[in-house]
Amino acid sequence: MKKFMAMTLTAVIGMAAFTGCGSTGSSGEAGKEGESAAIPVIGISQYGQHASLDNCREGFLKGLEESGLVEGKDFTVDYQNAGFDDNIATQIAQNFSANNVALMCAIATPSATACYAAAEDKNIPVIFTAITDPVKAKLNEGNITGTSDKLPVEAQLELIRSLQPEAKTIGILYTTSEPNSVSAIAEYQEKAPEYGFTIETIGVTQQAEVLQAADSMIAKGVDCISNLTDNTVVGVLPSILEKTNDAKIPVYGSEIEQVKLGCVASAGIDYVALGVQTGAMAAKVLKGEATAEEIPYETITNFDTYINSPALADMGIKVPADMAQKAIEATK
Repeated sequence: MKKFMAMTLTAVIGMAAFTGCGSTGSSGEAGKEGESAAIPVIGISQYGQHASLDNCREGFLKGLEESGLVEGKDFTVDYQNAGFDDNIATQIAQNFSANNVALMCAIATPSATACYAAAEDKNIPVIFTAITDPVKAKLNEGNITGTSDKLPVEAQLELIRSLQPEAKTIGILYTTSEPNSVSAIAEYQEKAPEYGFTIETIGVTQQAEVLQAADSMIAKGVDCISNLTDNTVVGVLPSILEKTNDAKIPVYGSEIEQVKLGCVASAGIDYVALGVQTGAMAAKVLKGEATAEEIPYETITNFDTYINSPALADMGIKVPADMAQKAIEATK
């Protein structure tokens, strides 16, 4: 019955997008019979404002466009930003549900869990992005799908070992309530011994605790810090870097935007590409080609090596010749 309802909703959305006959979304131009054509509304809930999540949103819209959908004709967007506040993320999702949006796009885990909860009763499709572990976040069942930004942990460990041959301890700051971070840390702890590292972690519950945690990590004397895609931590990354730079402790990012901010290097994915992949999945749902429930979530597997040469030089780190040839320079 659930699948039938999902297919019915998808069919209605498809009709609204391509025949102008439907009631989901905002009013468009009047049709030949004087009726208002309904344009499906995509509710985009972004957990907070930082470059990685912005790139996801940019890529998502690009993915819709590359799939042949035109904003203003085939869909409109209601974009909301939660400002890293779980309560606001919940309010945004509930508002989308109350307004009967055609589809919810959720960027980052807290927004995705909120949208999933708000959409479930109405069977509104949810397409997520920037979720490290959809299974652990319980976002892998029902009328929901999307893309995972699972970190290339082994590649990051190899990168750190190449740049700091004598390093022994890697520090990681994380939010204890963020499934993405908990999952990533478990993988770091499992694989770090293979590269001769131990992992030192400090958990926080809110953004106000992050800088104090950074001070504690520096006091522990770690050889470097590897930054995750933890939204709470990334939100104050420039302030963290001020402290670590003074202490001469290199920080490795998890994607290009963090390296641009001043992290020394990263083995990371392209978040615009991740968003494009997500937008293509959403387009299939809007076109009525499949329901979200029928589309398995996808994990982006390609990654690049990014370096910030001035930041590396400030830390006295030399880049091996083979890495320098393939690495992408990432500075502002």
